[in-house]
Amino acid sequence: MADMITYRDAVAEGIAREMRRDASVVCLGEDIAAAGGVFKTTTGLLKEFGPGRVWDTPISEQAIVGAAMGAAMTGMRPVAEIMFSDFLACCWDYLANEIPKVRYMTGGQVTVPLVVRTANGGGLGFGAQHSQATENWALTVPGLKIAAPATPADVIGMLAAAIRSDDPVVFFEHKGLFATKGPPPPPGHVVELGRAAVVREGDDITLVALASMVPLALKAAGVLAGEGIEAEVVDLRCLVPLDAATVLASLRKTSRLVTVEENPYQGGWGATVVSIVADEGFGLLDAPVRRVAGECVPLPFADTLEQQVIPTVDKVVTEVRRLAAY
Repeated sequence: MADMITYRDAVAEGIAREMRRDASVVCLGEDIAAAGGVFKTTTGLLKEFGPGRVWDTPISEQAIVGAAMGAAMTGMRPVAEIMFSDFLACCWDYLANEIPKVRYMTGGQVTVPLVVRTANGGGLGFGAQHSQATENWALTVPGLKIAAPATPADVIGMLAAAIRSDDPVVFFEHKGLFATKGPPPPPGHVVELGRAAVVREGDDITLVALASMVPLALKAAGVLAGEGIEAEVVDLRCLVPLDAATVLASLRKTSRLVTVEENPYQGGWGATVVSIVADEGFGLLDAPVRRVAGECVPLPFADTLEQQVIPTVDKVVTEVRRLAAY
């Protein structure tokens, strides 16, 4: 296999592949052109595609997403970057009230094929306003697709699917994963949105995770394997569309479920997954369901305190042990 690629470089590669393929794909955001992005996720795009297709914007989330909406409605496929996912709040009217409703309100006459990319999540000591995992915000809005890849290959494959989608996609890139590495996917790699992946097989318990919680769940599964508990790890990849079928298929084997999410417990996506399981797979369960999630407090700046708030390997292992013994 070729050299490994970082998650960070996979973002730029995924965008570049689609820009080469389709001249209607453009990029816009703060410092994405000459600077290559504050997280270096758009490095090389300006050099290859020029200022006509890679646009630096003013520091205004409303301007970025509003311009992207107009561009999408008139035939382009914009990829807009919001620097931190916390700042989605600054353009929330566009994201929640305008973009997801156009296709419906025009009876399908106008589509809004845009992607809003954003750096998401905690664990790096960025403080309360720059560390939130906000997938659950977008989950409350019908009409948005929600993607959150965990590996470099999935970044590239899911970006391809997101950019080609005729519906708007919010694409969450986890800050804590940027430096991680994985094998690069082959040319033309597309990962259909709404298709979860079983990333570790096991018969004793199902761990359902998203984004940075996937490697965390895999680490926990490694610890548990040493104790004779074989956990199956499901990477959801997307919240909308949500692949409940893969979760239910896993539960047919394991009969025990733990969701592992960075979103706060209150209103987190795990609650939606658990409610679907209670509704459609109650007979598959041999034990109560458990949710390992973020605490319902603003994220502390101090790293030792932050670890108290977000899920850790120890928290997952402890919960699984309790459930295995039920």
